[in-house]
Amino acid sequence: MNTGAQSTTEFSLESNSRRFSAGERLKISIAAQLGALMVFVVGRNLRWEIHGWENWEAAQSFGHGLIYTFWHREICAATWFWRKRGIVVMTSQNFDGEYIARIINRYGYGAARGSSSRGAGRALAQMVRCLKNGLDAAFTTDGPRGPRFVAKQGSVILAKATGAAILCFHIAPRRAYTFRKSWDRFQIPCPFTRCALFIAPPIRVDRDAGPDEQVAKLSEVQAALDQLCSQGAAWQRG
Repeated sequence: MNTGAQSTTEFSLESNSRRFSAGERLKISIAAQLGALMVFVVGRNLRWEIHGWENWEAAQSFGHGLIYTFWHREICAATWFWRKRGIVVMTSQNFDGEYIARIINRYGYGAARGSSSRGAGRALAQMVRCLKNGLDAAFTTDGPRGPRFVAKQGSVILAKATGAAILCFHIAPRRAYTFRKSWDRFQIPCPFTRCALFIAPPIRVDRDAGPDEQVAKLSEVQAALDQLCSQGAAWQRG
């Protein structure tokens, strides 16, 4: 995968305009350290099956970068699998987004700070710039607060602006702990379990796509992710 000509340091934690109290900063620091350790302990012991890697290769062949698109609940396993590739991820400017940004930064990701509710324009502009300079981008497309499993338009807007291909993927662990009280039903795979990574064919958006076509492309993203989830569920049952 293209690791890019531009360093992810441009998309560092310093780009978060929000100011936290001393107590919040301490909690963020502790959460980030524990989260990074958890990703390492879990991730290094996972056993992977890959389905659809030819779709990743097809997306790479277009030559305009990739926009990885997936569900928020899969951050843990995804952080480990796609690590050290210089991918820039949109993360929110709230408390959760801050410690998530610090965790992923330790695994070679950049963080463009913003969300659908705050700072989205600035974050998208950063991601456009990173794609044009050789870095890939990523969205948890139902984040940061849901609704769960409902795709938002960020990846389509970014694909239209850059020509990059949208690459939807889904990770299905055989065994995992699910936080059922969290809005996304966040999952942490159990150590030593098997995980299947499913990748859909790339989705491209014309640079002159009008509103109707953008809506249609968003429907394609939703359908692709839904189909991947169905494949994952069938694999888990098997």
